[in-house]
Amino acid sequence: MEHPRGELTFRRLADGDLPRMHGWLSAPHVARWWGPPPTPEQVAAKYAPRLDGGEPTDCYLALLDGRPVGFLQTYLLRDYPEYASVVAAGDGAAGLDLFVGEPDLIGRGLGPRLIRAFLDGVVFARPEVDRCVIGLAVSNAAAIRAYEKAGFARWRTVEVPGEAEPELLLVAHRPVGAAR
Repeated sequence: MEHPRGELTFRRLADGDLPRMHGWLSAPHVARWWGPPPTPEQVAAKYAPRLDGGEPTDCYLALLDGRPVGFLQTYLLRDYPEYASVVAAGDGAAGLDLFVGEPDLIGRGLGPRLIRAFLDGVVFARPEVDRCVIGLAVSNAAAIRAYEKAGFARWRTVEVPGEAEPELLLVAHRPVGAAR
């Protein structure tokens, strides 16, 4: 299968994107890892505080030649002390979560490209960030492969309160010589 080509860009998630988020979060390939399909009201309740600055998570849409294709969010681990204490990655660590929302792009190699571009263009653009940590369900083999292809290395496995299974933590460090 051919890899999707085109320019990848990112823009902040906006109120008008919440119906699309509802659709993506309800899709079986996303719901498998992100939880049961939410109602539109649940999507608004979760993401609206992030859009207006009420929560310290930055949310983005990934665009492939202008077409919305996925969701990404990043945050400083220190802004979520309970999770930060489990991960124990230190003060300069950012977290990252994402999914490819469009079913026709699943399994076509977009994930690693998306991850790398977001790391370089958004996560490591924050001067206080020197590493990025992702926690994935240990059974999510496809996502683990995608992050490894994007330059993440396996670090360790942790038990996160409230999660159904242990998380495999992977880490990527700011490239040597990259601007801060």
